[in-house]
Amino acid sequence: MLNRRQMMAMSGSMAVALAAPSIVRANAMKLMLAHATAESHPGHIFALEFQKAMEALLPGAVNIQIFPNRQLGDDKQNLESTVAGTVQLSMVSGVIFPLVTGREALNAYQLPFLIRDYDHMEKMAKSEVGAKLLADLDEAGLVGLSTVDIGQRHFLSTKKAVTTTADFAGLKTRIVPVPLHKEIWEKIGTAPVGLPYGEVYGAMETGVLDALETNISSIIGENLWEVGKQMTLTGHYPWHAIISANKMIFDTLPAEVQAAMRQAGTDAIGPTIAYAKEQDATGREALQAKGLEIHELSDLDKLRGDLAPILSEWSAKSPLIDEFVKAAQAA
Repeated sequence: MLNRRQMMAMSGSMAVALAAPSIVRANAMKLMLAHATAESHPGHIFALEFQKAMEALLPGAVNIQIFPNRQLGDDKQNLESTVAGTVQLSMVSGVIFPLVTGREALNAYQLPFLIRDYDHMEKMAKSEVGAKLLADLDEAGLVGLSTVDIGQRHFLSTKKAVTTTADFAGLKTRIVPVPLHKEIWEKIGTAPVGLPYGEVYGAMETGVLDALETNISSIIGENLWEVGKQMTLTGHYPWHAIISANKMIFDTLPAEVQAAMRQAGTDAIGPTIAYAKEQDATGREALQAKGLEIHELSDLDKLRGDLAPILSEWSAKSPLIDEFVKAAQAA
């Protein structure tokens, strides 16, 4: 973890770089951005769009160095490293933030069937209450810079085609082991299994898992179509991802750099969600060509109704969640 003296030195060198001509800017401050996704995944595109926006806003002043594909750890490890300051920035699945920081508000994005589609997600990510959810991370030593959807979630199973809500019953389904996901998938009727994402392929291959809830980008990026042969389109919630910075480091940076990082976060939202939306659509055809069977859930409205009470239950846990739910329903 960087100490106070190192961070002040880093800030000073940044100020010099901003004031100096381009030849000096070759020595621009380097900021590490770690994430766990593959290069074809919208999560990596999110990081690239943030990097591109920073370069457009402050040419040559800041060098965002991206470490993708679990080079520096999985989602949880990358977020813990950001909190500790051993990396300055990370792009992490939103569901991990309550797990690591104890800040519950970001669960709001994954309340079942609250976010309708990618366009609705973009609107909420850029909304006033969306900004409040990011600001809530200040208490955890993080500066939330941007939220996007890196892929609406669907249901992938190894053998059994799931075409009705009754078909979910008893399926050993991988989830992120957090209270919200556990409640959702138990209510649906599956047997939830908390398992690190890097172990999913092997667990499906050996029968430890029957299924997982996931997005098309992950099925492609992790070659999960090789072990999961049946996909059901449910779109039960977005997989929101957040770029955040270590707050102590962020606070030492010049004001114009802080402003540029916040603006770069906003600028990255639109193109990232557009990429995720396009990959969701075109990826279905690509996966079908690889032998994956894709199904609709015939009683999707029943599933929506079964899960609806979770929204009011979780709204009662947090005024911010309540505010977000009301804003999303009104949007």
